[in-house]
Amino acid sequence: MKKSRFTKSVLSAALCLTMLSSMLTGCSKGNNDNKTETPGGTETESAYKDFITVDVFDSQANFQGTQSGWFAKIVKDKFNMELNIIAPNVAGGGDTLYQTRSANGNLGDLILTNANQSRLKDLVSADLVLDLTDYIGNEKNLQERMDAIENTSKLAEKDGLWAVPSQTSLLSPTEPTEATDPTCAPSVRWDLYGQVGYPAINTLEDLLPVLKQMQEKAGKSDSGKNVYAFSLFQDWDGDIMQNAGSFTAVYGYNTQGFALYDVAGNDIQSMIDSNSQYVRALKFLYDANQMGLVDPESTTQNFDSVSAKFTDGAVLYSLWPWLGNGTYNTADNLAAGKGFADVTIQDGKYLSFGNTPLGDNSFAIMIGSKAKDPQRLADFIDWLYSPEGVMMSATQTGGKCGPEGLTWEMKDGKPVFTEFGKKAFIEMDQKLEVPEEWGGGTWKDGISALNYNAVGITEINKETGINYNYQRWEEYADLTATTLSKDWSAHNENYATGIEYYKDKNMIAVNPGIPFSGADYTTDISAIKEQCKQIIVQYSWQMVFAKNQAEFDSLLKEMQDTALGLGYDQVYAVDKKTCEDRYAVNKEFLANNQ
Repeated sequence: MKKSRFTKSVLSAALCLTMLSSMLTGCSKGNNDNKTETPGGTETESAYKDFITVDVFDSQANFQGTQSGWFAKIVKDKFNMELNIIAPNVAGGGDTLYQTRSANGNLGDLILTNANQSRLKDLVSADLVLDLTDYIGNEKNLQERMDAIENTSKLAEKDGLWAVPSQTSLLSPTEPTEATDPTCAPSVRWDLYGQVGYPAINTLEDLLPVLKQMQEKAGKSDSGKNVYAFSLFQDWDGDIMQNAGSFTAVYGYNTQGFALYDVAGNDIQSMIDSNSQYVRALKFLYDANQMGLVDPESTTQNFDSVSAKFTDGAVLYSLWPWLGNGTYNTADNLAAGKGFADVTIQDGKYLSFGNTPLGDNSFAIMIGSKAKDPQRLADFIDWLYSPEGVMMSATQTGGKCGPEGLTWEMKDGKPVFTEFGKKAFIEMDQKLEVPEEWGGGTWKDGISALNYNAVGITEINKETGINYNYQRWEEYADLTATTLSKDWSAHNENYATGIEYYKDKNMIAVNPGIPFSGADYTTDISAIKEQCKQIIVQYSWQMVFAKNQAEFDSLLKEMQDTALGLGYDQVYAVDKKTCEDRYAVNKEFLANNQ
């Protein structure tokens, strides 16, 4: 079985950068007089005299209230503080809570939200966030990411250091970030694919007769319902029919308004052009429906309904690997040899997303202007970006490895799971109790409620040379091997993961992780776009369910004529220019950072 690939040059570069940064920045600014040890034996700073409660406004948190459990204990031991999470997602969603707290002049002591789309500019203008310049000069981990901090802070349009972006990386922006599968790889019920003989699939269209054979083999779902290759939903529709748009990613295209751009930098298409990848996807789904492969309830159901059908075994094709894997690949199904896995379309270029050396400004961390102890919070942010902080900031789905000594340990130069770690990460025990010396409670309840990834999910721990993501560990692949994964590997040259296989086969199109902000639409263009997108979405669904080819062609022409009559070309011109600017930014960045 082939192991995960991390080149020596990338690792060496990361280690060299770390040593250089340490020499230049010296010691951390934190008070070192009173040291304690965590249960895992790590020396920590706990010299903050006064206990404080920190209000954390967190737009991506899925929990509201006081952080508890093992992560809370670590934060208390190191910083003598507790985190009170304020979560818009829990408080009704939308921007209501943000607007209310902003109007009151105090969004939070720590603020985790997007910095793009004028938000950072608005926060700075309203004096809701603090300039970090005087607080992070000696924070060695943040100093390593100063380019990312400065780049994101430019969005404030005011001098200063205002925000630290998430997902910072020391890896190449043209290297995939995914741990196991390309984000947009085609994924099918692999067991049924095997039952029909693993037929070769040369193009997207060649997938349909294979899925028809699989449908016939599948019979009924677990609950006795009809089984379909595709079960679609409308609630993610925006500028276009989202589910159709997802098929363009099989060939390396991403969307920008009404434009499709090849992420390799070679092609820009108008969404409604008769020869576009989007219209091809609509024709593909039309053909699928003619063959009885599309769930007839697709026009009336939402994502939750579709997820339930995946769980029931009523769907054969997953638009994204995580959907089929996360709903149908249960322990019981895998034990029975059933489940979803990536499938190869020979002429495909599966869309993937690259590492972000300058971070992801769609989610960033800031210090509120009314914070009680700004330096302590700067120290905390710096810790979140340290190797220890990254490990401790495990998320439920992020793959971070958790505290050394509790979930894992080093043996013979390799990371291995403790018995506790096996229960947490392999068995996924939702009621796993944490030892009292680590904070008590359940493992799940103690996970960081910040839901914040300071570094990319495939980043390497510079102190140990291992990947933070336990899903990239050799032992994880061994412990999670199933009849299905072994069969997939045997039919894919003994590779362990799709990301490895397709990368080596030159079948991945990486969207470079380089920050980019396109020009805003004018008020007039925005109004035109709103009208056009309603037409495009409406006609797209009608085309998929057209009664015959003549009706499909007629609907396509009506969609094109109506959109063009509304001013579609004016919107597309802006979107095309944005794609061209993106290409130019990517080219310049890569030329200057080789």
